Amino acid sequence: MTQADATRVLVIGGGIAGTATALGLHKAGHDVTVCEAHPDTAEDIGAFLTLASNGMRALAQLDATDAVTAIGFPLTSLRLLDSEGTEQAHAPLGDADDPALRYRCLRRGDLNAALQGEAVRRGIPLRHGARLESLTDGADGITARFADGTTATADLLVGADGLNSTVRRLITPGARPGYAGQRVYYGYPATTTDTATDTALPPTTAADPAGAITMVRGSRAAFGYAVSPTGETYWFARVGGDPLPVGVPCEPAATLRDQLLPLLREDATPAAGLVAAADEAIMVTNATELPLGTTWRSGRVLLIGDAAHAASPATGQGASMALEDAVVLAKALRDLPDADSAFTAYERYRRPRVEHNITVSGGISRGTHTPSRPTPKTARAVEPDEALVRQLDWDTPLFADPLDPPQLP
Repeated sequence: MTQADATRVLVIGGGIAGTATALGLHKAGHDVTVCEAHPDTAEDIGAFLTLASNGMRALAQLDATDAVTAIGFPLTSLRLLDSEGTEQAHAPLGDADDPALRYRCLRRGDLNAALQGEAVRRGIPLRHGARLESLTDGADGITARFADGTTATADLLVGADGLNSTVRRLITPGARPGYAGQRVYYGYPATTTDTATDTALPPTTAADPAGAITMVRGSRAAFGYAVSPTGETYWFARVGGDPLPVGVPCEPAATLRDQLLPLLREDATPAAGLVAAADEAIMVTNATELPLGTTWRSGRVLLIGDAAHAASPATGQGASMALEDAVVLAKALRDLPDADSAFTAYERYRRPRVEHNITVSGGISRGTHTPSRPTPKTARAVEPDEALVRQLDWDTPLFADPLDPPQLP
């Protein structure tokens, strides 16, 4: 593909989905520009995430493994504790044997910065402070108008602007995220120092196996935590109840601690100690999801990532699904003769998988689905199957079997 033949693609949103999509489209030879509403790299406000092996596999196809493994830390096993703090299971997690595909725990802001830095390094234009206001789909392309009065025109536009997507509102105004039944708290406890070794240790978790993420089945809250090699503990708690009021500022960290501690102290697990030791880096958010069947495309516009298929965070697959989106969309536009057929095929491949995740994750958040207890045989169930591996492999044509594309859960 020559520069003159390259499809011009405008990506709205410079987060995980948008920047990864730009990397994929650039690799496929397209002329891509990213427009991000925030004035600079999105700040890390305390939330963290895990990238699963499928997400790390997608990153590898985008040649972005090194940029991401330079931050965060790997997770190689999954532990399950009951409400008494007794270990019920401890098993390998995903592709733990392959360093490039190991689960990874990292701060969302650090991941955004790493992906944006990689895009800039490759010469992909990244425009900050470009807040989308309207779209016009004309004969010469799709034109985006921004709040500062500037415009940009491209052949295609990808809406990767997250849960509260402006692009989604413009092309399908009736599709809105709804409450999935839980509030989710995130935090980082302060570390203490072992004076004998001058080594930082997290409160109550010094004996935790290295590289483990621990899930606690509490009586009134689901809790999970992972300890970094430097002793910082990342934790979350999922609590049922009414949603947070819309538009109300987040309460102070001390108030959030006071909300959680009575629920966690009913159990003999590390959870209460971790929350009690937390510093000011605590936040809470609603678990939200988009309805199944949400429209993803209109003319030259396509939604991806959370803008298209946001799910409750209970399965921990949001970021990884967005990275998969990026690879499959780039391959579709590379392998299909026109954008309409590429968008159609992309949706045919992606919708069953991501909507299965919405359903399963929402069921966990509402308490209508309980995850199976991990065992050495079942903990690897999150490994991608052969069909997904083929979909994500950059050198394998996306439509090797066009009459029967795999329907992946």
